[in-house]
Amino acid sequence: MRDLQSVVAGMIRTPRRSAPKALQPTLPGPHDILRQTLPNGITVLARENWSAPSVVIEGYLLVGNLDEPEHLTGLTSYTAGMLSRGTRRRSFAEISETVEAVGASIGFAADRHTTSFSTKSLAEDIDLVLDVLADELRNPVFPADHVEKVRGLRMTAIAERENDTRQMASLTFRELMFGAHPLGRNLLGTRQTNAAIRRDDLVQFYETFYRPQGMVIAVVGALPAEEAVAKVAAAFGDWSGERPPRPPLPPLPELDTVRERRVLMPDKSQSDLIIGWPAMPRLHPDFDRARLANTVLGVFGMMGRLGTNVRERQGMAYYAYSQLASNKQAGMWLAIAGVNPANVARAIAAIIEEVQRLADERVPQEELDDCKRYLTGSLPLQMETNDGVASILVDIEWNELGLDYVQRYVDIINSLTADDVQAAAQKYLATGKYALAVAGPA
Repeated sequence: MRDLQSVVAGMIRTPRRSAPKALQPTLPGPHDILRQTLPNGITVLARENWSAPSVVIEGYLLVGNLDEPEHLTGLTSYTAGMLSRGTRRRSFAEISETVEAVGASIGFAADRHTTSFSTKSLAEDIDLVLDVLADELRNPVFPADHVEKVRGLRMTAIAERENDTRQMASLTFRELMFGAHPLGRNLLGTRQTNAAIRRDDLVQFYETFYRPQGMVIAVVGALPAEEAVAKVAAAFGDWSGERPPRPPLPPLPELDTVRERRVLMPDKSQSDLIIGWPAMPRLHPDFDRARLANTVLGVFGMMGRLGTNVRERQGMAYYAYSQLASNKQAGMWLAIAGVNPANVARAIAAIIEEVQRLADERVPQEELDDCKRYLTGSLPLQMETNDGVASILVDIEWNELGLDYVQRYVDIINSLTADDVQAAAQKYLATGKYALAVAGPA
């Protein structure tokens, strides 16, 4: 392993030649994304954007709730929530004052596979923000009084979840779909698991899994790309250690019939329902076909065909849409609606009807073209902000899509056909095999 100072010095002394700004294409690609891997395994992605004097940092570490013990569900998000509560160099108040004094922001969030972080600041404050971010990620001390304060916040969030039909439908659906499989774990955990988590559990979890191995950091904004990489290397390049390997996930439970569960919430005036099917991993050849099919079903315009039929034409739902959620492992394809309790059965029937129609009939060419234009037109809009570009870069790296993915994206979408859409619906949206969760009054 090379000495860190020589690595940083080399990054600063050998600047990458950039094309004149006026000649650079607007879509990110290998021509303007600098990607470097530091000796300790951290991958840095940097892209310059001089349209505003700001810089966004976004990234993740390979620590998620797949790593937590089953009897302490919620430990990952609890740990992430403690990172800003005090470090060896700064108290919670000092962290808040330092960041707020320059109008910056730093945040953390836990997911099943990763713990993510993000910052936003003026370019002139990037050194300060990186220093605080590195301090929080590398030196948290988990103050005992804040452990209890955060526990109280989490218990409040659980109480709010128990009183929210949409959240309870989502929680119940995941239990139906995955059962005891690790992907079925709830990120927040339960009252019992949150009450059982102690400071020692947080410290041990942090010391075991918070390591630079596989870490990704994207920097986008008014900062030379080479300088951005050098600054990240200065802040994180001497962080060492490897986390233990994550065991492979067991096979997912098969969904061979209709699984249904209803959560009775008698004081509510709305019912929320989720109908869903297992979906393909992100890199599966069927993903793009399914993404276009999902856009037709419940995304384009006023929530696609579901919005047009269930919400607008029949007036049964406050909202109705579909969502394709895929990751490195299998994902979910969902139809989601909020309805008057009297309309639950009719809304379910209408959703199943639209799903069946997508499988039985080829999508008319005009509707298909509209959905393609929506998909290809929404990406440039996302890239108008540093936040949007940073999110795309992180997603590209996580899913191993390649630095030229954005440039290939339009051709990928435009190559799809009505037969592709129909085939995806027929393969994945079986109207006799799905999970259904409903939360609301009887």
